[in-house]
Amino acid sequence: RTMDASYVKSVWWSLKRIFDAGMLFRDFRITPYCPRCGTGLSDHELGQPGVYQDVSDPSVYVRLPVTSGTLADHADLLVWTTTPWTLVSNTAVAVHPDVEYVVARPDGGGRSLVVAAPLFESVLGDGWTVARRLCGRELERTTYQSPFDLVRIDDAHIVVLADYVTTDDGTGLVHQAPAFGADDMAICKAYGLPVVNPVEPDGRFAADVPLVGGSYFKDADELLVEDLRDRGLLFRVQRYQHAYPHCWRCDTALLYYALPSWYVRTTAAKDALLRENDRTDWHPETIKTGRYGDWLQNNVDWALSRDRYWGTPLPVWTCAEEHLTCVGSLAELGELAGRDLTGLDPHRPYIDEVTFGCPECGAPAHRVPQVIDAWYDSGSMPFAQWGYPHADGSAAELDRRYPADFICEAIDQTRGWFYTLMTVGTLVFDQSAYRTVLCLGHIVDADGRKMSKHLGNVLEPMPLLERHGADGVRWLLLCVGNPWSTRRIGHELIEDVVRRVLLTYWNTASFLVLYANAAADGPDGRPWSPRLAAGAPPYADRPLLDRWALSELYATVAEVTDAMEAFDSVTAGRRLTQFVDDLSNWYVRRSRRRFWQGFGTLEGASAFATLHECVETLTRLLAPFVPFVTDAVWESLRGDDADAGTPESVHLASWPARRDELVDTTLSERMALVRRLVELGRSTRSGSGVRTRQPLRRALVAAPGWAGLPAELRAEIASELNVQDVASLSEHEDADELVEYAVKPNFRALGRRFGKRTPAVAAAITSAPAAELVAAVRRGDASVTVEGEQVPVFADDVLVTETPRAGWAVASERGSTVALDLELTPELVAAGLVRETIRAVQEARKAAGLEVSDRVELAWRAGSAELADAVRGATDLIAAEVLATGITEGDALDGAREFHDGTLGLTYWLRRAG
Repeated sequence: RTMDASYVKSVWWSLKRIFDAGMLFRDFRITPYCPRCGTGLSDHELGQPGVYQDVSDPSVYVRLPVTSGTLADHADLLVWTTTPWTLVSNTAVAVHPDVEYVVARPDGGGRSLVVAAPLFESVLGDGWTVARRLCGRELERTTYQSPFDLVRIDDAHIVVLADYVTTDDGTGLVHQAPAFGADDMAICKAYGLPVVNPVEPDGRFAADVPLVGGSYFKDADELLVEDLRDRGLLFRVQRYQHAYPHCWRCDTALLYYALPSWYVRTTAAKDALLRENDRTDWHPETIKTGRYGDWLQNNVDWALSRDRYWGTPLPVWTCAEEHLTCVGSLAELGELAGRDLTGLDPHRPYIDEVTFGCPECGAPAHRVPQVIDAWYDSGSMPFAQWGYPHADGSAAELDRRYPADFICEAIDQTRGWFYTLMTVGTLVFDQSAYRTVLCLGHIVDADGRKMSKHLGNVLEPMPLLERHGADGVRWLLLCVGNPWSTRRIGHELIEDVVRRVLLTYWNTASFLVLYANAAADGPDGRPWSPRLAAGAPPYADRPLLDRWALSELYATVAEVTDAMEAFDSVTAGRRLTQFVDDLSNWYVRRSRRRFWQGFGTLEGASAFATLHECVETLTRLLAPFVPFVTDAVWESLRGDDADAGTPESVHLASWPARRDELVDTTLSERMALVRRLVELGRSTRSGSGVRTRQPLRRALVAAPGWAGLPAELRAEIASELNVQDVASLSEHEDADELVEYAVKPNFRALGRRFGKRTPAVAAAITSAPAAELVAAVRRGDASVTVEGEQVPVFADDVLVTETPRAGWAVASERGSTVALDLELTPELVAAGLVRETIRAVQEARKAAGLEVSDRVELAWRAGSAELADAVRGATDLIAAEVLATGITEGDALDGAREFHDGTLGLTYWLRRAG
């Protein structure tokens, strides 16, 4: 805690190092000042969001009669300001030395006005004539009449030259009040003009100031404007909408105020800060040279001190001769004071009571009254949290932990915590406090609007977590879009994340535990344990599907590890989402039958071992993203291995190690082709109107890479498409007659390749025999003759239209084709009825609340001879699929529940066996 004595002493130590380096100094500067809090604000505090607010202030144009030179007695300087209260302490008027100014005479007679030539029309409008033109530097040291005589300002009220004067707005003549503006003070000091401040630290004019004495500075505007009007000096008044700074703590309007203050000379460390910034790994990279880099390039000295009671006291003592002594510890202070102060509370008022003789002159030295900017406390955290260098063991802790590998905060902290950490670290250790920083973007609602109570679109965090769970919110923020971008968040967005990722992962893990427990449930009721899958064959001897799952798993480990090392949670999340889908919607679905074989078969043991390794490793990969659901899954995965050295929590487990030897890119490419063909085949079947559960005789396939698919993977296609055989379309004797091809050139693709030759290439494609060209494209060796030259043709170069022959369904996409033979033989129809019967009974099992391992007894009665014949011929298959110990045709079973499938025409009775 920054209030702890050990922390304060560590901060003092760092300030003494800065003091000894000549980089801690005192000066009187214009500071953004809060009269309510009684403290100045640093530049990075002023840069925080919400500090500048739109306000409406009186905008006044004031006449200041010229009292010297050729303009005396007939011309007035016209100045413009949005802070009429500062006119009380007006000291000078600034003009740009190189801008042209005009003396404008009113057409109806009266005193002339001096304004910048570029602003003549916008300020004065019609009814004025230019009587004279002159350069700004010609006006230097011209005297004028003060707008008010409420305070005494001697040897002042002259025209000064300043390059910061612009002609973007106003009149081109800028009123100067050096006590309330940094530029004003700098230019007035350069001309030797006095600095007079009639406003007290509480924001009120001094009581002895006529007219406005005791008034709050903002409240004085109306009185002053009315007085100017009464004396004929007010040319114009109107409301002006502009951004004005407010205190980020209490929302009070700030004033720029001349305060005695202590500064850290950060401008002297500019090169070192830029060096450390260049070494830092920023996310996003644009912050390094953009928002943060610009801030460092234009760095100003850090206003360190605050005129407040509570805070870390500035450890500087001064005597009447203003000799300064900075102490770095209570022990050092005790030596100076001649007594033991190691147990002293280093806060006010106790620290202020400590005095000692000035080491330089011997006069009594007292602590300066200021405390330090709390941001300096924050920037000292990397070493002060250990009490470095005074506390025992703090040096070892600092060596081990400094600098931090990674910090993270919202993007507005580029001028707050990010800056103070780097600056304090660089000043004290010549090294930034962090190596990598990630800037978080701001959160908006689902429609992209800023959340506000006024709009009624605020999502309270706790109800959001209670409705969706913390993991869903975490995944959305980490993985659905870059963390540094503005993030949309809403109920529907989180629900989509939960459904697509978390529920799919949870259901896959539940499937493993459920089926493994069912398979391992012996006479002793022993629950499943990962050890029960120990009889699985070596990786090389497992089925292709298992080897593919493990290959994808360890490819995911490698990609997620690389992404996380690069602080890229989006890429990591995208790869994890893909693997969750692969595991659930391909591996588990394609392996479901093997899980019923149990641990006693090599097929079953291999499936369980593979799925367990995938889920267990995936759980460790997901743990940093979704810590709660993964810990729950981990507990289930431990089974009865709780005492076998498995960590109690996933968060105590090691990050998965790479196993590049198990990554088979060729197998991954082949399985990707299998899945594309399956999707294409499903699309083909869907368009044909044939039910998914109706087996078909054959599918004919043509695709690049088809020839390299092993029989095991071709069998996966056949099973997924529910066909008895899968063969090559090119080898089929009637392949050319299955579809009628029409080929058109793809002008967009051809134009990119051939430019002006596109029409000639397109004509050659159009004239080529369509079927032959399509076949060649699919083989990967297509070409056409153009002007005597053989030009290769690729799949993207042509648009193929296929019209299937009657009795076939054909679909093509990106050079791949799947053709389904739709002719249904009596045997195929019967097989379809059997599958529908199995589906109906499985749904009945769920409706009856049976466990997946429960055995049943089944009786049935068919409404048609066709269905009866089909069921009679497949009772063994049906019994195996629905876990029936017996299947009888005819009457109902005693105590059984009756079901009826009207579409199928099947009535059946179901009861738990035994």
